[in-house]
Amino acid sequence: MRRLVALLVIALFGATLYGLSNTSSGIKVNAATISNGTFRAELNAIATTPNVACYVTALAAANFGAGAGGASINATGASAWANLRIEGLAIDQYAVKRLKFHPTPAELARAQASLGSELTQAASSNQPCPGTAAQALAAMPAEMRTAQIEAQAASVFLIGKLNATIPLTPKALKAYYDSHTSSYDTICASIALMAPTLVNAFVQAQKAGASVATLAMKFSVDASRVKGGAYGCYAPSNSSYSGVRSDTASTPLGTFPATPQYINYSGGTYALFVAPTKRTTTPFKYAALAVLADVRNANASSANTVKQDILYQAAIAVDPAFGRWGLGSTGPSVFAPATPATADVSAAGALTSGAIATYK
Repeated sequence: MRRLVALLVIALFGATLYGLSNTSSGIKVNAATISNGTFRAELNAIATTPNVACYVTALAAANFGAGAGGASINATGASAWANLRIEGLAIDQYAVKRLKFHPTPAELARAQASLGSELTQAASSNQPCPGTAAQALAAMPAEMRTAQIEAQAASVFLIGKLNATIPLTPKALKAYYDSHTSSYDTICASIALMAPTLVNAFVQAQKAGASVATLAMKFSVDASRVKGGAYGCYAPSNSSYSGVRSDTASTPLGTFPATPQYINYSGGTYALFVAPTKRTTTPFKYAALAVLADVRNANASSANTVKQDILYQAAIAVDPAFGRWGLGSTGPSVFAPATPATADVSAAGALTSGAIATYK
């Protein structure tokens, strides 16, 4: 799991890379340093090697294209990579110093395979990448590749030490399912879709005792109204399951919620009510993928909290050419001072050579 290093990066915004010619120090995390030249070489590898760019973009959703000036990279991409490198170094140092973790060659080999698998998975949910993840790793500069593998090894080790982490083993997943069985019920749902002006009358009719089927047939404009609003049954393996589960989680069987969702439909705004009409227990073998997704999300949340604690405690310095280290809404990360828009500059002509002031 690379959640501590990459997939747990919730937001990667803001830093501006002013150019790749700065010769000062690059990035420092506690006692470890990424030199300016090393960081620029990594950005160049991302910008100029298609399969590296594709897999890195899948891992850290950001624009790694060219920046506004020569020999520069897009600000969001530079920021994203700086954040990933900082997090990787911070986690690696924490694992070494606090937990005395020194990966063996076998652990590094497993970490490389794990990282390749994670890159492949990220790319498959984003867009097909040229070549394989292994080829992308091989195309990286040596220091860049080594840093990613070491950070992966430290992340895997650290996640295994978290008390809140649930192992991704069949036994542990089954135990989680057994204690959350109702969360994986197969849900049959009915809907009622209507103009917002009808919502009050709809709610009053339900309070008066009208059934789900009656309400749907009377108020809904969806084609399902002829079936009393019956829209289908959704098992945990269905791609729409998480949405249906969320929409019906707090609604009793055979009733619509008191308030609707408002959605765009046929070019207009409509009110949507969703009612669970039947819930049946789904055997674990059919719910396993949904259980795995939920456990991964729970683990990611726990790991993200630890990651933020590690970053808060780390001493971090960033070359001004790459932005500044600061505290944002999602925690500490790399930012750059915002530059004013052209529209905000008054009398721009006064800055041109044709309008140089004469002083006496």
